[in-house]
Amino acid sequence: MKNVLFFLLITLAGPSGYSCKNYIGNPHNYIHPPKVVPATADDLRVEPPNWWTGMLHNRVELLVHRKGVGACTAQLGDTRGIRLETVQKGDSPNYLFLTLAIDADAPAQKVPIIFTNPGDASKSFTFEYTIAQRSPAPKAQGVDSRDVIYLIMPDRFANGNLGNDSYEGMREGLARDSLLGRHGGDLTGIIDHLDYLQDLGITAIWLNPELENDQASSSYHGYAITDLYRIDRRLGTNEQYRQFVRDCHNRGIKVIRDVVPNHIGHLHPWMQDLPTKDWINVWPEMTQTSYRAPTIIDPYASEYDKKHFSDGWFVPSMPDLNQRNPHLANYLIQQALWWVEYSGLDAFRIDTYTYSDQDFMSRFCQEIRAEYPAIHLFGEVWEYAMIIQGAFADDQPMQRAGFDSNMPGVVDFQLCFAIQEALTREQGWTEGVSRVYYTLAQDYFYQDPNRNVTMLDNHDMTRFFSKVGENMRKFKSGIAFLLTTRGIPQIYYATEILSTGFEAPSHGNIRKDFPGGWPGDPVNKFTAEGRTPQENEAFDFTRTLIRYRNATPALQTGKLMQFVPANDVYTYFRYDDSKTVMVLLNTASSARRVDTAPFAERMRGFSKAKNVITSAVLTDLSNLSLEPNSPLVLELMR
Repeated sequence: MKNVLFFLLITLAGPSGYSCKNYIGNPHNYIHPPKVVPATADDLRVEPPNWWTGMLHNRVELLVHRKGVGACTAQLGDTRGIRLETVQKGDSPNYLFLTLAIDADAPAQKVPIIFTNPGDASKSFTFEYTIAQRSPAPKAQGVDSRDVIYLIMPDRFANGNLGNDSYEGMREGLARDSLLGRHGGDLTGIIDHLDYLQDLGITAIWLNPELENDQASSSYHGYAITDLYRIDRRLGTNEQYRQFVRDCHNRGIKVIRDVVPNHIGHLHPWMQDLPTKDWINVWPEMTQTSYRAPTIIDPYASEYDKKHFSDGWFVPSMPDLNQRNPHLANYLIQQALWWVEYSGLDAFRIDTYTYSDQDFMSRFCQEIRAEYPAIHLFGEVWEYAMIIQGAFADDQPMQRAGFDSNMPGVVDFQLCFAIQEALTREQGWTEGVSRVYYTLAQDYFYQDPNRNVTMLDNHDMTRFFSKVGENMRKFKSGIAFLLTTRGIPQIYYATEILSTGFEAPSHGNIRKDFPGGWPGDPVNKFTAEGRTPQENEAFDFTRTLIRYRNATPALQTGKLMQFVPANDVYTYFRYDDSKTVMVLLNTASSARRVDTAPFAERMRGFSKAKNVITSAVLTDLSNLSLEPNSPLVLELMR
């Protein structure tokens, strides 16, 4: 393994240096009083907190926080296989960038870093940085089309530790009566309900961001991060997160982390004292993004539109990071690698993928995959055309000249919109269920569409049961499609118990608490006894299909053949050498009889079929009866 360089970014809090204080309002005052040497954790912040031996990625940029460190020189004490390459200053006097080279055979050790202030010896200090032994424990297993993902907003799932609901000094405390307040859900609550998820058949858990969001309001959702190396204390600790991953792995459940490279919370300590003037994208006045990703690939796009999309802030409380800054780029990549190595997680969902600098995102994905070849990365590309969404996938056959995202999959919004339309709009030549057909017909656009994550809804969208007008038959059609079509299915928490809510006027409506997750809840819908008959019907239907999918490779990795929808019915097959599954979706409000003669090329040789949900056996396959707005999932038998 070749020697690589190891960067160290040293930062110190204080009001001096470049500041966006007037730009973003009232940032957090992050000044610590100076302390005597040797440096302690109270006055010196080093990021990443440690590194490991044996890493392919040995060139790492660390952030160390201490006032006035820019006036210091730096050298290493006694080390084995580690060298100090360069020392660079930031624009603020409170930052240094140190480059360390770690030999491939360097042992685990404490690395003394000696900071000498030539003008004031009392401000000199020594810090020992830990290079730890790399653990052989499994990590970065990846997720694929054999998995079923369960998406959880940690604050809203279950409260397992009442003692961490609020913390003195943090801006938001418990406010469970507020749709946008913190409700107290935490990692312990999720761990306490792993039995429930395992029984449901879930094989992977994706958490909305669990890192610190010390914002003044709406901090519950996790997307305005104020510390990229710390689990939010109201959710748990770093060690509890690592234990959560271990507990999941012990049950055969993988863990997906939601990474946010595009922005931070405006109360992040950086906003009091930026390391460099271009650490974030700065405008003369608050400028919001246009939310128009097509500008990136539009051959006619203006530079004005490109800049406003990529450099504009997502919202005023989320400053836009400038990944073109090489030090920030290193910081974000290393932060991602650190969490994989530290906790053993398996995949990344990349938030607001298109909004970050695209050359950086290509490098981000490439370096993570180089270190962890099996890891799966899938990006949020919330757009409204297949050609826009598909352009950001890895090895896309029609890729933009000279660019490859290196991102294996995307969140498949196009297929989500298509199935929603199929169940809520009247049928037409390209409308209704025909849109599902047309969407899947464009899968040639992907190198491997099975790496896409499919869904019916998520944490930013109207709940699926509400979307289909709380119609149980339509709900079952959506679940049946999700769990039998190609790709990696994702279920948003409490969908299986018919959770409702519209995204307007408040996102809090679609992020409600899971009933029974809090002590004293009047009902506990984690149990059959606490659910209504209709909720149990939905739960049982979902669980039956998940478990069947988990036991049926044809639904995981098999081929897909679809037929042009006819008379409001969409028919398709998933099959491999050992099994064939036939799925029919009747999207009409009246019953349908389907002549199966057009499907002979896939049904030839089969004389009967088992209804996957009821286990009833059908002996006449020439004509099939479909209830209104209902699915039929059949395992063909000889």
